[in-house]
Amino acid sequence: MARDWTIGPRARGALRYLAAFGMVAVSTAVAEVIYRVFDTDRLSMVFLAGVLVAAVTLGPGPAYFAAAVAFLVYDIYLVEPRFQFTMTSAEDFLVLLVFLAVAVLTGGLAGRLREAQRRAEARARTSGALFRASEEFSASGHEDAVRQALAHRIAETGREAVVFENGRWWSAPAGVEPPEPLAAAAADPLAQVAPGQVDAWRLRPLRADGQALGLAAWRSTGRLHADDDERLVDVLVDMAGAAIARSRLSGARAEIQARERTDQLRHALLSSISHDLRTPLAAILASASSLREFGDRFDAAVRDDLTLTIQEEAERLNLFVGNLLNMTKLEAGALSIEPVSFGMSEVVGRVVQRLGKRAGDRELVAGAGGDDLAALGDPILTEQALANVVENAVRFSPNGARIEVCARRADGQVVVEVQDEGPGVPDADLARIFDKFYRSPATAAGQQGTGLGLSITRGLVEAMGGAVEARARDDGRPGLVVALRFPGARP
Repeated sequence: MARDWTIGPRARGALRYLAAFGMVAVSTAVAEVIYRVFDTDRLSMVFLAGVLVAAVTLGPGPAYFAAAVAFLVYDIYLVEPRFQFTMTSAEDFLVLLVFLAVAVLTGGLAGRLREAQRRAEARARTSGALFRASEEFSASGHEDAVRQALAHRIAETGREAVVFENGRWWSAPAGVEPPEPLAAAAADPLAQVAPGQVDAWRLRPLRADGQALGLAAWRSTGRLHADDDERLVDVLVDMAGAAIARSRLSGARAEIQARERTDQLRHALLSSISHDLRTPLAAILASASSLREFGDRFDAAVRDDLTLTIQEEAERLNLFVGNLLNMTKLEAGALSIEPVSFGMSEVVGRVVQRLGKRAGDRELVAGAGGDDLAALGDPILTEQALANVVENAVRFSPNGARIEVCARRADGQVVVEVQDEGPGVPDADLARIFDKFYRSPATAAGQQGTGLGLSITRGLVEAMGGAVEARARDDGRPGLVVALRFPGARP
């Protein structure tokens, strides 16, 4: 297992003085070379250069040390008589004073420069950390994600962090677990009120608008940026509290909006269901009461027309109630289908015959035929699914329009296509018209409906192993083509 080596402040200080000594040693070597090559002992500037470098790079303390050592080496090693410490002339004192002055002035200046640089780097690091934290907190869609992000951001400053909330906690780095005293303190309601400290852990409550949102705890690990200002962590905690408050506010707003949409949808659904139920009932009641009170005065044609109205509206009412029941079964998963082989031509014929009376001036024609249109499924549910599509085509097609219901075999499947001459559906809405309660804004205006018919059709067809799709007409004319695909059976 790799050992994590760290250097303490004392060791770092000793290394700085050792480096200062090394710089004097280098100056001495350079001076010795110049002394031997040029035979001159005016080499004080060489040692002065070493002191200057030590002051700039290592700071005041090592610079003073380098000045003292350089003076000793210069005096003993190069000043005649060599290898003797002499300090009898004014020049000796002058050299020592110059060395010390250079060390003091340069070391102080370099120290201020380094301190300014360190503060600039700290400000840049703080600004960067706050910017990244702000982005992450804003992008977090849930308050728990904000707490986890807060723990990671505090950990990036060289600390171990744990964020508590109602008995749960999030920690960083991975594997950090809160000690028992800390966990006990976090459970204390008083800890949610004011900052505190437990052993080496500092505590700060997460609050926003006077509301307790959790508790952040951290302790320094002595690594990374352990000397960073604690105010950075305090700001991170405050930002996380504000982000959690915004998340809760956003969630509450989304809930209100969803409740409003649900109320609007419920109102629209009830209005539409009321209309779809009352319209055929009103026609049935009117026709039945007319027959009962004035039947003996009507001729045979009028009586047949009233009877036909009662039959058609009753069938329409039966289809609507059947759709509601099937939708309930589909959503509850209670729709059980035993697939059998049946002729699709017969189903298409029955639907066209039944809805043809309701088509009015529209031309409703069937194009199915042949013995090879045997499909697998439930013929009654297939008829209801197809009737929903044809009913929809009749509703949106203008008078005089032609509605074609064609069945054919393709790739082992039986495909039934309903093609109308209505306004059609925008491409962006084609995939959504089979969603429950969805009505295309481009075509829904002025049309009653619940938006259930096509969604029930898709549910029934898919329950029988088939599929449905919608597309624009192939000939480029306005209109819609809805295709129902069923598993094919052997004729």
